[in-house]
Amino acid sequence: MNETMVCVVGNVATQPVYRELSTGASTRFRLAVTSRYWDREKSEWADGHTNFFTVWSRRALATNAGASLSVGDPVVVQGRLKVRTETRDGQSWTSADVDAAAIGHDLSRGTSAFRRAAKGDTGSAPAPQPEPSWETEPEAHTEAAGQQHPEPAGVT
Repeated sequence: MNETMVCVVGNVATQPVYRELSTGASTRFRLAVTSRYWDREKSEWADGHTNFFTVWSRRALATNAGASLSVGDPVVVQGRLKVRTETRDGQSWTSADVDAAAIGHDLSRGTSAFRRAAKGDTGSAPAPQPEPSWETEPEAHTEAAGQQHPEPAGVT
């Protein structure tokens, strides 16, 4: 089976939502990825367009991601890219999801303390979170949305 594997580097944009399902644990969050480029006229780095991905994780990865990630964390996500297009109320919507195989903090931007989870340890599972509103306007209606820039995450 051919699959599109990607490695995406960005910031956690929404609080991870953890769920215990009949098939096992599941966590999802939105990831903001902003390109940077050198602006020759201003002689400084500038932010480009921001892409948003919904990251899905399952089983042990879901439990560990839900317990480890917060909004603003710089992360590296590796997994399968799934792009879907659908029509809602006569408007075309496109979403890009990543079915994560691995998630980690981006250590080029800060430090992290790793703790190995004990086998069968469910005590560290995060409490289920309320569902956030992730709906965004289609691109044609939100020209100013492309001008939004996420704040850099501070690391202490």
